[in-house]
Amino acid sequence: MTETTDAGVTIRLYEESDADELWSLKRGFELGLGDATGGEDKRARYAAKLSEDYREKWLAWVGRCVDEDPDCVQVAAHEEGLIGYVFVLPASLAFVWDAAVLNEVYLDPPARGTGVADGLMEVALDCARAQDLPLDRLVLDVDRENDRARAFYDRWGFEHWGEMVARSL
Repeated sequence: MTETTDAGVTIRLYEESDADELWSLKRGFELGLGDATGGEDKRARYAAKLSEDYREKWLAWVGRCVDEDPDCVQVAAHEEGLIGYVFVLPASLAFVWDAAVLNEVYLDPPARGTGVADGLMEVALDCARAQDLPLDRLVLDVDRENDRARAFYDRWGFEHWGEMVARSL
């Protein structure tokens, strides 16, 4: 499915030839989490994990997910290149939460507020609705300190559902 937004951005399926640009966006996603939701040590930890080895493994995993479900990764493309993406885990991984899982959605900061994120969310919901799920819901992990993201998800009708906790290994 290809969709063009009012901002002149095309939302389309991820292709292997998008790998370098997708990785650049993934870096923006990870570094943005480190900047927006924690202290200096969090940004440093997130930046440190973004090694070449991590890049290769992450892109290989993306490829395996897309092989299973081509709709699970979609990109927002402008004439200059990719400006965003959305990644819904394939249905085989739904048993993590017994629901569809919105793994990541990211839009380059200059493109925020243009409606493109809404287009990405629409294709994410379409992908999730097509999955055979134990529970008919789409879940995601969002940091409580990420006010902008929380406002976006609130606007889309997401509600608090449980709470994730973590500890160091």
